Amino acid sequence: MKQLVRRIGQTVALTLPVVLVTTGTLAVTRVPWAPPTGLDQQVVAASSGDGAGIGRSNTAVGAAVKPADGLAPQESLRVVLLDELRAKNPSAALDLLERSMREQPSLTPYCTSLASELGKAAVRKYQGDVQRARSFARPVCDGSFAAGVVG
Repeated sequence: MKQLVRRIGQTVALTLPVVLVTTGTLAVTRVPWAPPTGLDQQVVAASSGDGAGIGRSNTAVGAAVKPADGLAPQESLRVVLLDELRAKNPSAALDLLERSMREQPSLTPYCTSLASELGKAAVRKYQGDVQRARSFARPVCDGSFAAGVVG
């Protein structure tokens, strides 16, 4: 009986790390910052349409970052974000920014400057009311929105 328990313990001790490493590796491959696999691209292609749907505004993110009128993608996104802020509120613009960064990783170098500009625009929208503008702040792009509100 002792040998059986010892044998089971050794088997578990040898297989448990393998199972944990394998499941951990598989979990990490599905995070948003991992490069998309062919299956991910198929899912995105199948789900993309006019951009409307659950959790989306009527402004399609894909349309927001396509160069329009000769603008660079980040400038085009900036225009769409500021329009969203003016039409709705800073929270809607931050949602769109966050979604754009997730869907267009090539724009992430511009995230902090875009978020900061949204913060400044929020202060302007609320006629200098920093407290109201700051109430929309959240950690999108390392808190750059809040930095834009203050400075």
